[in-house]
Amino acid sequence: MMAVDYKNIWTAETLRGLFPESRADQFFDALYGDAAEGAYDISLKFMRQTENARNETALLFEFHLTQRPEKCLRCSLTYGLPQVFSRHPVIDVKGLVKKIDHRLNGQARCRDWGIGKTVEISDALHVIPLMVFLEPVA
Repeated sequence: MMAVDYKNIWTAETLRGLFPESRADQFFDALYGDAAEGAYDISLKFMRQTENARNETALLFEFHLTQRPEKCLRCSLTYGLPQVFSRHPVIDVKGLVKKIDHRLNGQARCRDWGIGKTVEISDALHVIPLMVFLEPVA
């Protein structure tokens, strides 16, 4: 049984505050020199909280890559993005995890994080999982 239910923390408004919609334009401006060259918008979604047999809690977020009008998401090489996202200063996953940690308000601490492989949901939506592993606060 989960000790603390964190899902109520991650409202749509909170997630937009952690990862603003404007971040996609900043990313493409840094990558291509022009935000209009970007094929997709990037948003952060909270999916679920999990707990394993050792009572370790993890939060699963996803970066949703949503195709922009008249662009081709499938043509934009999203399969190499997990490695890019984990290091790119505009996406700033390390900073994002620090903000997630702050939002936990001392109920737990972010111990580690990892980015999964790109999943193609449809031609217009690809997702990149972000798993944040928590540790209890003594």
